Amino acid sequence: MLDAATLQQVKSYLDRLIEPITLTMAPDGSNESGQITSLLKDIASVSGKVSLATEDAAAQVRRPSFTVSRTGQKMGVRFAALPMGHEFSSFILAMLQASGYPAKEEADLLERVRGLDGDFRFEVYMSLSCHNCPDVVQALNLMAILNPRVSVDVIDGALFPAEVKERRIMAVPTVYLNGEPFFSGRHELGEIVAKLDADFVKAQAAKLSKKAPFDVLVIGAGPAGATAAIYTARKGLRTGIVCERPGGQVNETSSIENFTSILLTDGVALGNRFMEHVNHYGVDVMALERVVKLEKSGDFWEAELSSGARLQTKAVIVCSGARWRALGVPGEKEYQGHGVAYCPHCDGPLFKGKDVVVVGGGNSGVEAAIDLAALCRSVTLLQRGGKLTADEVLVKKLESTSNARIVYNLDVERLEGDGSMLTGVTYRERATGELKTVSAAGCFVQIGLVPNTDFLKGTVELTKWGEIVTDAHGAASASGIFAGGDCTTSPYKQVVIALGGGATAALGAFDWLIRQEA
Repeated sequence: MLDAATLQQVKSYLDRLIEPITLTMAPDGSNESGQITSLLKDIASVSGKVSLATEDAAAQVRRPSFTVSRTGQKMGVRFAALPMGHEFSSFILAMLQASGYPAKEEADLLERVRGLDGDFRFEVYMSLSCHNCPDVVQALNLMAILNPRVSVDVIDGALFPAEVKERRIMAVPTVYLNGEPFFSGRHELGEIVAKLDADFVKAQAAKLSKKAPFDVLVIGAGPAGATAAIYTARKGLRTGIVCERPGGQVNETSSIENFTSILLTDGVALGNRFMEHVNHYGVDVMALERVVKLEKSGDFWEAELSSGARLQTKAVIVCSGARWRALGVPGEKEYQGHGVAYCPHCDGPLFKGKDVVVVGGGNSGVEAAIDLAALCRSVTLLQRGGKLTADEVLVKKLESTSNARIVYNLDVERLEGDGSMLTGVTYRERATGELKTVSAAGCFVQIGLVPNTDFLKGTVELTKWGEIVTDAHGAASASGIFAGGDCTTSPYKQVVIALGGGATAALGAFDWLIRQEA
């Protein structure tokens, strides 16, 4: 199953195992079952601390699957999957943590997990190509390792299509708790614990509010925010970052091939490297938080967070990025997660062999159509204008794809459905005004971005699109507020441009602070 080079890399990780672990297989005789067994045998072959066992044939469990536990103990981690692709790291991490290898999360959060009162049986449906799924899988696995009253089944939707169909799952990750829908989409450990323990949020907010005022508070931890924090920290300024997710929206990018000096990388890897650099300088990173209000309070700016915490700072650098733009048509909200999707890499495998629509003719839309064409029966790309705006190399590739077609000059009117699932997309031809409907099981919306600047309305000057207006030094219209990246009027939303915007804003803030002190 694994080649020699991969096995050697696995061995280097498993050398860190503290206590022995047991991988217990629940086979069913299928080809997939054989592949899982082969993988487990490969893993066991490189570590004397890994043993294999077989589940009792009468056990009522998903098959094929296997569990990960410390030898002699019963832990609630089960993979109903062949954990390759993005989930291979989740498998390796589960083994390490089951053996007693310490988790990186803060001690008080881990204690909250250990102290959860109740029986929690999680089922998480994922796809091996989803780059958001590992966050959820790894968080739930850790909870099951730390707390004997927690269990999790990690389920590859492609391996259990009957379950996916019965539960009408059309987006990953989707999590069930004790048999009922719990949440979908990317969540980290703190967010999941907060849903189960209301006191956790209050305790975290109280803890943050006690922090001393910052010299610079950076809002956002994407390319611009990470760069801004690195620059201000190197200047000796007390720097904090408030962010929903370290790495920012770059985590949503599956492949990056135009980042100077790096031929090819993926967004998650690049985002992790950004944060490693930030952490090297001791920046205070406050993740899983969102700024909801920014107002002047004496000599400081005061940021109110979604948890209720309040932070004070002399200067603010806003690098809050942007989010996917919605179509804003009838049916979009109703069928989100039930046919309407925004991430082709995460949700695409759930539409294998089906007809789908992509809305948007820029790079993201055309790339989505190309990727989906390899999985789906057909792809129809709907473009509002008369031509595609994507790079020429992408356009040519799409035009040469046999099961893809492009429809131009239209306005999407509504998304159709049967009350539970999407069934099609209705558009109006601009030339004739005629309404037409494309039958589709999925609609992937790729029409650009909306700046995350709602909390700044009335505080700084914004364009009609919500972008922050800045000068050449990255300064916004309010004294002490600077900005960089996709949330500003910078015309090109690119990683390398965001890096420069973050650096400019940081240097502008440093220069402003020096003048205030003088």
